[in-house]
Amino acid sequence: MADEKNKPNEVQLSVNLDTTPVLYTDNVYMTLNEDGVTLDVCQRMGNTNQVRVVARIGMSASHAKKLVKQLGDLLMVQSGKSQTGKVIN
Repeated sequence: MADEKNKPNEVQLSVNLDTTPVLYTDNVYMTLNEDGVTLDVCQRMGNTNQVRVVARIGMSASHAKKLVKQLGDLLMVQSGKSQTGKVIN
């Protein structure tokens, strides 16, 4: 998507790299109720059984369904690219 020219209705994402670090995760705990979904994004603390929450993300159930679809599509593209060396659109 980053290589494509601006399309109508496409959002231009701006990230301040000084104040918005990438937080590594190796655990995600998900909670669902009638109001929506909460993701506790965590990181394991060394060789212990402890994890530290690095971010909490809440969203509606409908937004979570869109996230799952988009993430699945993105992973399929990456999987196709790694198998063939070409981007699959």
